[in-house]
Amino acid sequence: MSKKIISLLERLNTTASVGLIAYAGAVQQRLPSVMNPPIAFAHRGARAHAPENTLPAFTLALRLGATGLESDVWMTADSVAVLDHDGVVRTGLRKKPISEITAKTLPQHIPTFDEFISSLDKTTHVSLDLKDLQAFDPVCRSAGDAGFPLDHLWLCHPDWQELASRRALQPDVRLVDSTRLSKITEGPERRAASLREAGIDCLNMHHSDWSGGLTTLVHRFERLAFGWDMQFDQVLDNGFRMGLDGVYSDHVDRMMDSFVREIDPFS
Repeated sequence: MSKKIISLLERLNTTASVGLIAYAGAVQQRLPSVMNPPIAFAHRGARAHAPENTLPAFTLALRLGATGLESDVWMTADSVAVLDHDGVVRTGLRKKPISEITAKTLPQHIPTFDEFISSLDKTTHVSLDLKDLQAFDPVCRSAGDAGFPLDHLWLCHPDWQELASRRALQPDVRLVDSTRLSKITEGPERRAASLREAGIDCLNMHHSDWSGGLTTLVHRFERLAFGWDMQFDQVLDNGFRMGLDGVYSDHVDRMMDSFVREIDPFS
């Protein structure tokens, strides 16, 4: 960024201007990830390119090079795990929670977890937000029945203690604490130590919460670091450079271009 532009932004004296100056001047030091290579998760499939959380969106994401797929899982009234973000569907003029509807009466674009997992090869990683904790056992069971490697299944929830209570039930599945830095009242070092003690594999936060220092801290406790909402080239590049072990993006093409720039030359 030129000195003239920076001078203009300084005179404007806005929060956005100050942030832009800081971001433009920052070059992230290259730090190692623990996952080698890190996982490139397509958020809700290739949602920037196809209807989100549909089998075609997931298929397209893999064709574009994503190494992981992300979705949200809910349970229907007849105890079937299905993939959808909001967890509500329109029936006539009303919206009803998926938990009150049987799987057979759901809109056809909503896939069951069984349909989804059976369509994948064994190299793909899958990250699921557990919108209904009752989905934990059915999802693990279905993945196992399909021959899907449980160490490629990442189950995410904002209450890490709820996840920890299920660790003994599934020793191989990956458990992820999905939160924000502002909600970690005890501090990130204490949280990382607690996650290690509880057998939680990963801390997942918004990309703006992460820094190279934080990824290094989390790695020191032998935990993994994931970052989400990574939509732009510089955000993706910096995320890979700071050593994130997994990134989530709607834009699979941008994500994989960044992967090629920042990861492939050092693989």
